[in-house]
Amino acid sequence: MGQKKTIKKATKKQVLEIIDILNDTFGKEYICYLNHETPWQLLFATILSAQCTDERVNQVTSKLFVKYPTLEAFANADVSEMERDIFSTGFYKNKARNIIRCAQILLLEYHGEVPREIEKLVKLPGVGRKTANVIRGNIYHEPSIVVDTHVKRISKKFGFTKEDDPDKIEQDLMKILPVDQWILYNIQIITLGRTVCTARSPKCEQCTLRALCPSSEV
Repeated sequence: MGQKKTIKKATKKQVLEIIDILNDTFGKEYICYLNHETPWQLLFATILSAQCTDERVNQVTSKLFVKYPTLEAFANADVSEMERDIFSTGFYKNKARNIIRCAQILLLEYHGEVPREIEKLVKLPGVGRKTANVIRGNIYHEPSIVVDTHVKRISKKFGFTKEDDPDKIEQDLMKILPVDQWILYNIQIITLGRTVCTARSPKCEQCTLRALCPSSEV
């Protein structure tokens, strides 16, 4: 077995070259993989997505948002019944409590609106910086970087960061990526990670970034 490659920090030139290829390969369309019609639906779907696939969350919310069509319905939901409704997403006890409490706080403190300020978002039950940035980027189009498993793994492959902590990775990416690329980078890297640069068996020979990627096995 060969030695693990040492990845050097990417230069500004390399970062910009990678961004150009990402834009050419995946386009610059804003895509949200979690189905929703309102900001609070996206908030709840994102809470459900912790340690769960978007596909599974979309299956659950297709029924959940029909059963609970309003924020008031979520706020008044029975926690045990909610646990059964979202059981397949995992960590259902915490998620059920957090979603119901979130709905109550949104109604009591924010007149039913999802706040846009990250300081307010992260104070909501079950909401960390990742979830907050999903809301800020997709609902309010505020420049934001969402560090999920794909962004963490592939950013390290590129030499964009050496960190493991998502908050530190976010800070590293904010320093090297142009602000107008922050949201797009999330979308593009998630697509790349799901289709080509998969965790278990990356298809380096098919990747348009192979010539620039320090981790390429081609």
